Amino acid sequence: MSKKISKTSIARCFCGNVELETTGAPIICAACHCSDCHEGSRRIEALSNARPILDSQGGTPYVLYHKDRVKYLKGVQLVTGLKVDDDSPNRAYSTCCNSFLFLDLPNPMHWIPIFRGGFQGEVPNLEMRINVESKLGIHDVPTYTSLSLKLVRKLLGSKIAMLLRR
Repeated sequence: MSKKISKTSIARCFCGNVELETTGAPIICAACHCSDCHEGSRRIEALSNARPILDSQGGTPYVLYHKDRVKYLKGVQLVTGLKVDDDSPNRAYSTCCNSFLFLDLPNPMHWIPIFRGGFQGEVPNLEMRINVESKLGIHDVPTYTSLSLKLVRKLLGSKIAMLLRR
């Protein structure tokens, strides 16, 4: 079960010049092991003074929020992007300290995966690992070779809840 984080949480770059505020509970906390996330994380980690992104199991850990529950508090002008290829999502990172921030998913995706390592204070526990090619040796949380039914249900449920609140 995911540990709840406060109603309002702050995610920031390492030096603190870029800050994001999230409101409400996250949809889910998951680590992605797809080749695109791995390569994008590896490229940002290779930048000057960048901090580690990939976790001990080789995944990129994210906390997923509704897009309408995330806003910049400061530093939007310091954010740039990296794409692994033309079909991959934009990876937003800070130019001040080369900290990975989030995946900028195109519409109609209603969620934004924010890098778990950027949250300050209490951070939700990892609930699953997705797109894992081999489950051998990974036993910390449930592991799936693609998107899990649980993740799809949570994303659909959150979209319905979002629509009903408007």
